[in-house]
Amino acid sequence: MIVEYIRYRIDRAKAEEFEAAYARAAVPLAAAPQCVDFELSRCVDEPECYILRICWTSAEDHSQGFRSGEHFPAFFAEIKPYVQQIEEMRHYERTPVRGAGSSVPTMYDWAGGTEALENLTKVFYGKVLKDELLIPLFEHMPPDHPTWVAIWLSEVFRGPDRYSQERGGYHHMVRQHLGKAITEAQRRRWATLLMDAADEVGLPADPEFRAAFASYIEWGTRIALANSQPGATPPLEAPMPHWGWGVAPPYVPSK
Repeated sequence: MIVEYIRYRIDRAKAEEFEAAYARAAVPLAAAPQCVDFELSRCVDEPECYILRICWTSAEDHSQGFRSGEHFPAFFAEIKPYVQQIEEMRHYERTPVRGAGSSVPTMYDWAGGTEALENLTKVFYGKVLKDELLIPLFEHMPPDHPTWVAIWLSEVFRGPDRYSQERGGYHHMVRQHLGKAITEAQRRRWATLLMDAADEVGLPADPEFRAAFASYIEWGTRIALANSQPGATPPLEAPMPHWGWGVAPPYVPSK
């Protein structure tokens, strides 16, 4: 993925029509398969200055695919009157330097921290060990398994990185599922019992938290299901997933 920044200087008298033109141009831009996302921002300190950020699947996809594709003519027709006001138009590669601030609480904090997640897994695995469908998978689990799952969830939800530091991170978790041949029925039961346990222990019930929590459980159990099948060869050195209030970051294995 590549990031394009286009910097404009627009006369204040034309700001409204400029923004309206880009609102129209956004329709064909959003329809282009080469476009990942985009955002037009206006400078507070110098209102004449605008920055358009567009994430493309690659620089080539932008310069060749999009510009020679079916959506470019409609896009360009809207922004053509403002091309002369462009001060910069360049592609940038993202660096590893990135992160989230603390203005929004993490899911870990919102859930109640390590204590709440340990309580969750304790109650949950109590249910698992009484479930006929899941017993074959868990009847020989070590006594500290629920604690480690809580530590895993803590790190996934942006709490302490104990799982990475003490267990080695993602590669340790993925190896726990290899060859287990988990069935879809078992995956669904696992997810259902965990959501039941979340209700029982009183995890936050607001729609935002529960939607994000359920999203991770759905994603994680489907990954485990796929990795457990006979002959599966999942990437063993993928980074730890970190979940927030949005969606999972995509992971593309290096070639």
